[in-house]
Amino acid sequence: MLLQDIWTVFWRDWIVLQRRLKKFIFSRMVAPLLYMVAFGWGLGRSIQVTDGSYLDFLVPGILALNSMNISFNSVTPVHSERIYHKSLEEYIIAPVVPEAFVIGKVLAAVLRGLISSAIILVLAVLFGAQLHLTPLFLLVLVVNCIIFSEIGFFAAMTISTYEEMGQVNTYVLLPMSFLCGTFFSVHTLPEAVRYFIQLLPLTHTSYLLRGISLGQPIALESLVVLVLYAIILFMAARWAFLRLTK
Repeated sequence: MLLQDIWTVFWRDWIVLQRRLKKFIFSRMVAPLLYMVAFGWGLGRSIQVTDGSYLDFLVPGILALNSMNISFNSVTPVHSERIYHKSLEEYIIAPVVPEAFVIGKVLAAVLRGLISSAIILVLAVLFGAQLHLTPLFLLVLVVNCIIFSEIGFFAAMTISTYEEMGQVNTYVLLPMSFLCGTFFSVHTLPEAVRYFIQLLPLTHTSYLLRGISLGQPIALESLVVLVLYAIILFMAARWAFLRLTK
C-alpha cells in the first residue's frame, strides 16, 4: 500500500515534468554554462589548485549547488497548492498514506535534481573537465537532493506567504550557495566562520563530491552527517504534513 501510494504521488509529478521536459532541460543549461564560462574559463585560468584544473575543482561544487536549488524549488509549488489553489486538500482527504505523499514529492524533486545534474556533467565533459565518477558519487548527490527537497517540503507546509518562501532562498540557500565550499575551499575562511559553515549539509556534499571526483581520500563521517540530516528532515517534513491533516 505504501509503495503504491508513493508511486501515485510520484507519477503525477512525473507526468507534469514530461510535458515540460524540453523547457526544463534547456532552462537548466543556462546557469551551469555561465558558471563554467565565467569561473572555469575566465577566472579559473588565473587560479592554481593542488589537483587538476580549477574547472575540475569547480564542477563538483556546481553540482552540489545546483542539486540543492533544483531539489528545493521543485517542492515549493506545494506551497501554492496549499495557500493559493487550495488543492492540497485533495491529497489530505484521499486514501493516501501521509508518509507516501512526503516521499513521493521528495522523490519527484530528486528526479529533477538528478536530471539537472546529468546536464551539468555532460557540459563539464564538453568543457574539458576530468572527473572520477563512482556509485558513491551518485549516492552523495541523491542524498543531497533528498535533504533539500525535504527542506523545501517543510517550508511549503509551514510558511504562510509567497514572500516568506522567497526569504528562505535569501537567508538559507543563498549564503550556502557561496560559502559552503562550492567555489573555493572553506579552509581559507576564519576559524569561527569555518566552524559554523562545516555544520551545514551543503559543505559536506561539496567535500564528498570534490574528494570523490578528484580521487582524493574522503571523510566518511561527512556521509553520515548527510544521512542524519536526511532522516531528521524527513521526520520534520512528515510532522509538518500530518499537522495539516488534523
